[in-house]
Amino acid sequence: MSDLVVIAFPSEAKAEEVRTKILELQKDYLIELGDAAIAVKQPDGSIRLNQLINTTAAGAVSGTFWGTLIGLIFLVPLVGAAIGAASGALGGWLTDVGVNDTFMKEVAESLQPGNAALFLLIRKLTTDKVLEDLKGVGGKVLRTSFDHTKEDALRNALAGVSQAVPPPA
Repeated sequence: MSDLVVIAFPSEAKAEEVRTKILELQKDYLIELGDAAIAVKQPDGSIRLNQLINTTAAGAVSGTFWGTLIGLIFLVPLVGAAIGAASGALGGWLTDVGVNDTFMKEVAESLQPGNAALFLLIRKLTTDKVLEDLKGVGGKVLRTSFDHTKEDALRNALAGVSQAVPPPA
């Protein structure tokens, strides 16, 4: 089962900095993410999502490949590629992977203009090491599916407060 964590930051740059740090921790196998997206509230009040996976582009590439392959069978590879790219892009655009886009937009509505929220879908976590690396990065925890002790430890780590980390459950 995955855990969801939403952390607000004063800028998109700060949220991106923390996301990059967490992705580095993933390379060290200290955390396993299902998704790491950023929602930014624009000055005009609109919400912009910055996701790791562009499903529209991935769908277009995949569709082009399969369309070309099928087009070769019917001796019209260019037509097959064009139809495949269009249908793949449409399929990718309609696909929602990771944290639900509608949920991210709803949560981001509570932000001040210019602020950003980092959404993390965490599959596995080495709590003590990850919190140590996140110590003092700032941010305010908006939502989490952690138990109270892990949530408090996360809040304290973001604030830079030293605290005993709860043992893994």
